[in-house]
Amino acid sequence: MVCPETYPNAEPIVMLVDDDAHVRDAMENLLSSVGIESMAFASAREFLQTNLPDRLGCVVLDVRMPGLSGLDLHQHMARHGMNTPVVFLTGHGDIAMSVEAMKAGAIDFLTKPVRDQTLLDSISRAIETDRIRREETAASRRHLELYETLTFRERQVLKLVITGALNKQIAYELGITETTVKLHRSNMMKKLKVNAVTQLFTVCQSLSRVLYDLEIGRG
Repeated sequence: MVCPETYPNAEPIVMLVDDDAHVRDAMENLLSSVGIESMAFASAREFLQTNLPDRLGCVVLDVRMPGLSGLDLHQHMARHGMNTPVVFLTGHGDIAMSVEAMKAGAIDFLTKPVRDQTLLDSISRAIETDRIRREETAASRRHLELYETLTFRERQVLKLVITGALNKQIAYELGITETTVKLHRSNMMKKLKVNAVTQLFTVCQSLSRVLYDLEIGRG
């Protein structure tokens, strides 16, 4: 679960999930040495039962653990809209397991023992991936707020504009005059704060992403 509080200006945090206490301690010390905050968990179950802060970061996840495995936890996170990037770290990996993890969206699949710098580089990539995801999500939500100000007719015009339809074609399709289409089109673009059709494509792609995320969150 993720607690409702958000920390938009907080420093990154790394969640460490590994049943080996020595590994957890070593990773916490490594991250602390470079100024990165961490939280450690001895099992996937413990991780899932904790109210996690909604902060920029990533999960460093062991593959083989008692109970729920790391791969199972990663799948659970995906099903429940937990989009925090994952770096796998394991002492018992194989090629098939690595391929499965990467296909499921893992940032990296590292084998113990791993060089400190290699691990830090993977964590850095994962945090940057999360930063980009969060920025895109924030932009998508802003676009959704603007989209919701459109009238029904303006939404119809938008849908036809992004198909490449000309004003006269839109007028014919909607049974209105071309002058009326131009008026709706102008109002629609002002409300969405765009001045070119190419920008409309960006807005619509952004809307598709946030609507998908909201649907996953309700699932």
